[in-house]
Amino acid sequence: MRIDHSRIKPTFELEAAELQLGRWPVAGIDEAGRGPWAGPVVAAAVILDPANIPDGIDDSKALDEDGRDIIYRRIVASGAIIATGIADVGRIDRDNILQATFWAMAEAFRALTRTPRLAIVDGNRAPRLGCETRTIVKGDAKCLSIAAASIVAKVTRDRMMIALEREYPGYGFARHKGYGTPEHKDALSRLGVCAIHRRSFRPVQLALGLVDELA
Repeated sequence: MRIDHSRIKPTFELEAAELQLGRWPVAGIDEAGRGPWAGPVVAAAVILDPANIPDGIDDSKALDEDGRDIIYRRIVASGAIIATGIADVGRIDRDNILQATFWAMAEAFRALTRTPRLAIVDGNRAPRLGCETRTIVKGDAKCLSIAAASIVAKVTRDRMMIALEREYPGYGFARHKGYGTPEHKDALSRLGVCAIHRRSFRPVQLALGLVDELA
């Protein structure tokens, strides 16, 4: 597990203040997979148990794959309330990636077994949810609940992409998870576009010959 001790870690300060004021539960919401050329976008909503917060929760980007898996298991075992929403490629291409992300966030929120009093969402925009909502830019690096959601979303999506590698072999989905790596670009050139590629994304449109590279 990679840990950067020089970086400021996310804290439970915002959530603790809300708890002290009697405004609980608080859910952190984040997503994984807005940028890739292939696969779904996954959102997660997490309500941590204030009495049993797992050690090591951090922004998912600050952890390596093994570290995320370890913390994911700790979050699940801690009694946290967890839910996910998954927007598939069809929804992404039909609605655009932002709206598909908002839909996935709302699905995750609705799937929680307790209704939050407050939802804190990573970023500067959020979908309409059934409670007060606040957005926090780089919230996954600031708020523990959002950081936990970032880990749940990332691990969930990575596991989906590993499974999809077996269904669509040769693209390297288990390694690059659908992101635009040189390996992925080469696979598109060799194998063409498969069913889980996002046809609304320019690199995929280029592979399909739908747009000109110089346009």
